[in-house]
Amino acid sequence: MNQPNKSEQFDVESLRRKVSEIRTGDGKQVEANAPELNPLARQIAEQFRNDSTSPTMLIGQFRLFELAALLAISLLVGALMAPIEAGDFLARFALIASGVTFTVLLLQLADTYQIPSLRSASRTARRVLIAWTIGFAATAAVLYLAEPRPYSLSALTVWFFTGAVFLFLERRLTAFAIRNWARNGVMERRAVIVGGGEPAKRLVRELEQQPDNDIRICGIFDDRGSERSPTVVAGYPKLGTFAELVEFARLARIDMLIIALPASAEQRILQLLRKLWVLPVDIRLAAHANRLRFRPRSYSHVGAVPMFDIFDKPIRDWDSVAKRIFDIAFSLVAITLLWPVMLAAAIAVKANSKGPVLFRQKRHGFNNEVIEVLKFRSMYTNMSDQSAIKAVTKSDPRVTPVGRFLRKSSIDELPQLFNVLRGELSLVGPRPHAVSAQTGTRKYVDVVESYFARHRVKPGVTGWAQINGLRGELDSDEKIRARTAYDLDYIENWSLLFDLKILFLTPVRLLNTDNAY
Repeated sequence: MNQPNKSEQFDVESLRRKVSEIRTGDGKQVEANAPELNPLARQIAEQFRNDSTSPTMLIGQFRLFELAALLAISLLVGALMAPIEAGDFLARFALIASGVTFTVLLLQLADTYQIPSLRSASRTARRVLIAWTIGFAATAAVLYLAEPRPYSLSALTVWFFTGAVFLFLERRLTAFAIRNWARNGVMERRAVIVGGGEPAKRLVRELEQQPDNDIRICGIFDDRGSERSPTVVAGYPKLGTFAELVEFARLARIDMLIIALPASAEQRILQLLRKLWVLPVDIRLAAHANRLRFRPRSYSHVGAVPMFDIFDKPIRDWDSVAKRIFDIAFSLVAITLLWPVMLAAAIAVKANSKGPVLFRQKRHGFNNEVIEVLKFRSMYTNMSDQSAIKAVTKSDPRVTPVGRFLRKSSIDELPQLFNVLRGELSLVGPRPHAVSAQTGTRKYVDVVESYFARHRVKPGVTGWAQINGLRGELDSDEKIRARTAYDLDYIENWSLLFDLKILFLTPVRLLNTDNAY
């Protein structure tokens, strides 16, 4: 295939940069006045409200299950047929665990932990048996050299055949389960086709021809009228316009948006991405109709259908599991250490003014969902502002004397640790703003076009913007732009170490109370 000339090349990185430049730009967010979904689109969105099981998560769980099961089989056979002194058990455990881990690594290298492989156990049976044989032989050899009393031939035979039979039966049951889950929609990646007409039709046909396709097409969205874009494309209904797609993706648990437009239509693609990149989904550009050669890192595949990777969903799959474990662990530690402070704050709030100890406020959470965030009440009850339209200012008469101290020290935020345990917040992330919060007479979304991109991850009790001095009142366009820029920088560069850094810097930075009223 000939190398494409300069005019034919499609620069994915350039497109990403152009969209990312929106972060600090002005302009009306398209989503702010998004139209209502039509009844059909709303009905279909409701069908996909529940989360599906990510194939990546399923593979990871299956790998861990096989490791644990093979380890248990190996230890059990050893305990029954080759017993050792109690003091030598830890050494045997370490050796067998290393051998089983090596076996699972061999199974991974043999490509037996892919959905197509797991769907068809008979097709991979030989590779599984070879990997198990090599892993078993290596483990048995190490045990023979390391332990003073070697395993008998009968013990080794039972161990080998027990492991082999387990892998044979377990993988056939798994293949049956995966096929069943695929039919029932439990395990799938839900996708929406963006763009209609003949390109969308060709894309749908290509996807349907893939033998191990895990994509569930939920519908098609296109701005063009029925004369250029039919209301039904390859059996799938056109559910609305691009503006309506944002609301649809909020309601349904969509995993991927696939843009069915030619790569040469860069300006139209860019206009689409300006609307869609705020969503917590993978965004792909179908490349099946482009007869050009690209670097392998530029695209991925659904079966044999190539896709340009424009944007990836942040903090996904096992990263989200790790972050959730991090949140729960550190929240429990924080509550254990700070409960006397929280109890004293609750007593002070109750003694200082009439009303409830806790203040509940509706704020934007992950994927723009509305959540109820907890705080210690810092205002007089009759002056409380649930909407937060009027931000708290210096010497604000609505704030109680105790509340002023709580706000300056950020102790009023401590009840949000329970929001973290409930899964509504993360310990670290973009701070959640009240649903109706605004600067001056304008809502934040009217100031920063990319404002809702902050909601691609869970909001946090503390965040990168707060560490950099952006606390308190957002009384100017520059402040909300700066906070949004820091929030998006956090999302793009997230890691557990980054979370840990922000978490441990938080108490130090709270000493600066200049902007906390």
